Amino acid sequence: MSISAISGYFLFMSPEKEEPIYKEEAQRIIGCAMEVHNELGHGFHEKPYARALVIEFKRQAIPCEQQKRFEILYKEQNVGEYIPDLIVFEKIIVDTKVIAKITDNEIGLMMNYLKITGLKLGYIINFKNPKLEWKRVVL
Repeated sequence: MSISAISGYFLFMSPEKEEPIYKEEAQRIIGCAMEVHNELGHGFHEKPYARALVIEFKRQAIPCEQQKRFEILYKEQNVGEYIPDLIVFEKIIVDTKVIAKITDNEIGLMMNYLKITGLKLGYIINFKNPKLEWKRVVL
């Protein structure tokens, strides 16, 4: 790692740019979402998109789990549960949405979901508009 000073600021530069976590898996997930979006179009409710993603994941031999339950704990006491739309590759949460735009609210919720599940990566995929929208959220 090298250090460079520019106008009184120090920049830490890594000799190699770090690869995003689960890059290959993430590309496959987004590819499947694009396939679903191209086939179904935009604007249905969320559940048909989640179900179509499951079908597409199975077609492409991508491991996927629907409606897995996770406890929400407060001071070691169960206060509820979180049920993600999909857990893909046993390590990535996929949350399907049909909303005007992905906002900080959805990103904040995904951060909570990652904390609850102990997973490191989540994707919010929005099927509302003619152009597929997604956000990558890393804990």
